[in-house]
Order: sequence, then C-alpha cells, then structure tokens
Amino acid sequence: MSSKSINLFVILAVLAFAPLCFCHKTNGGCLYPQFYDRSCPRAKEIVKSVVAKAVAREPRMAASLLRLHFHDCFVKGCDASLLLDSSGSIVTEKISNPKRNSARGFEVIDAIKSALEKVCPHTVSCADILALAARDSTVLAGGPSWVVPMGRRDSRSASLSGSNNNIPAPNNTFQTILTKFKQQGLDIVDLVALSGSHTIGNSRCVSFRQRLYNQSGNSQPDRTLDQSYAARLRTRCPRSGGDQNLFFLDFVTPTKFDNNYFKNLLSFKGLLNSDEVLVTQSKASRELVKKYAANNNLFFEQFAKSMVKMGNISPLTGSRGEIRKQCRKINS
Repeated sequence: MSSKSINLFVILAVLAFAPLCFCHKTNGGCLYPQFYDRSCPRAKEIVKSVVAKAVAREPRMAASLLRLHFHDCFVKGCDASLLLDSSGSIVTEKISNPKRNSARGFEVIDAIKSALEKVCPHTVSCADILALAARDSTVLAGGPSWVVPMGRRDSRSASLSGSNNNIPAPNNTFQTILTKFKQQGLDIVDLVALSGSHTIGNSRCVSFRQRLYNQSGNSQPDRTLDQSYAARLRTRCPRSGGDQNLFFLDFVTPTKFDNNYFKNLLSFKGLLNSDEVLVTQSKASRELVKKYAANNNLFFEQFAKSMVKMGNISPLTGSRGEIRKQCRKINS
C-alpha cells in the first residue's frame, strides 16, 4: 500500500470515529450529536414532525415541552425519570409540588416514542426525546436552534423528594434559586438565560397570588410589582378561588420566543416572584437582564449554550440505565 493510500486510510478512519473523539464530555459520560446517525437516522426528523403537529394544535405546548426537559434534568440528571408513572417501588415525580402545577405534554412524548419504536425499536431513549423536543419547541416558537448532543439512557427510578427540593419555586428568593442552579453545575449566566424560557407559556394564579395580596405575610402586595399590572392580574386572580386560572408569563408576546420577557422585568411586570427577583435582588443578574433586554441575538446565543449545558447534567450513558420501550414505565 502506498504512503498516499495509507494517509487516506488514516483520515477516513479518524472521520469515521469523529463523533466519539469530539463528544460532549459530562460528569456522567459522553454525548455527541451523531449518536443515532446509523442506528436510527430518521430520529430527529420523527421527533420534529410530532412536535410540530402538537404545537400547531396547541401553541402553548411549545413551552410545556421545553419545561419538561428542565424539570427532568434538575432532579436526577437528564434521565427521563420525570416521565415514569407510579408502579411497584416507583413513586412518580409527577405528583411533586413543582410538577403538579406545571408539568404537562406527556402524551406528546408518548406519541414521539411510539413513532420511533415503529421505525427503530428499542433504540432512542426517552431522555434524548426530551432534549430534542425542547430544542424543536423553542425553534417552532421563533427561538434559537442548537445542536443537541445525544446518547442519554433512561433511569430505572424516580425521585419525588428530589423533585420537591431541586426545582426552583415561584416564591423562592434569588439566592435560593441561584443555589439550586449551582448544585446542578450551572452559574448565574445560565440562570438568567434559562429563565428567559418564560418568554412563552403560562402560569396559574396559585403560583403568584401572594404577590398580589400577601407578599411578606403582612397582608400587603409586592411593591416591586407594577401596580397597574397587578390590578389587571387581580381581576382574574382573586384572594380565594380561581387557583387554576392561566396567565401569560410574557403578556406582550406570549407565544413568541423573544427577549420581551427581560423587558417586562425591567418594567417590574414579571409575573412570578422568581422572575422579578432577577432584577430586584441581585445587581449581577440585573445587569444580565439589561443586556438580554437590549440585544435579542445575545439572549438567543446564550440561551442555546445554556440549554446544551443543562442537557449535560448527569446523563446515564454506556451500560447504565436502559432504553425504555415505553417512557412511562421501566422495561420488565
């Protein structure tokens, strides 16, 4: 074999194994975008198609699917533990306080999994489905795209306590929220950028009522909330009743993924206390809010980076976990 042929052979060999060489290193293993290129080449296309149909039927679903990925990753890592129903020794995370009020879209994940199982059985993990659906939902709402590293496997257990303790709550202080992000290896830049996902979606009256009537336990409203905005909210969020009434997280462009969320915060019109504290309780986060409010492209760029970083939280890889046949239950 000539030296030229040998060099060509070496180059082809390197390219063939490039996904393995240039993967996203995580504390749980190795993820890379080309993971299903051979085993299920239509995987990304199938996920995108089902998500597109779901969002066309209900625009709100884009925010719901994006949120599922976040709620999954923050508990036991990005391992689809969130999707498990109660069964045997498993107590579902779906009944936790944070998820009972905001986690939805499970039937869309089921539909994606069913479609994938028909084309490439027992191949694509539910955890990777969540990551892809979050990206596709963001794009469909007008937001940024990013390359999704894949290769996650599915957990065989859930954590109800982790779900209750790890997910930031609507009434948390800034420091509490930041601590919960740092516990996942995320920093203040990730916190502010990922909070920008509240540019789409809804929240229930019960999640912010205290801001309208009893913010500090003294029967007084939250003075950091614009009072004209608060008055509008009170019309459908009374002192009692109406707990499940829905309100846009971004009342300006509620179904469009953009930086109006940050502009609202600077006008003291953030719906949740956990939104407004980014401006009122931290100088560093307030400066980031100002930057993203002034530059939509900067927000999009950082959001994409932070989503990839979040998607790398403690994945199960290699021989750990399993590839579930159904996302709601472990394999028998």
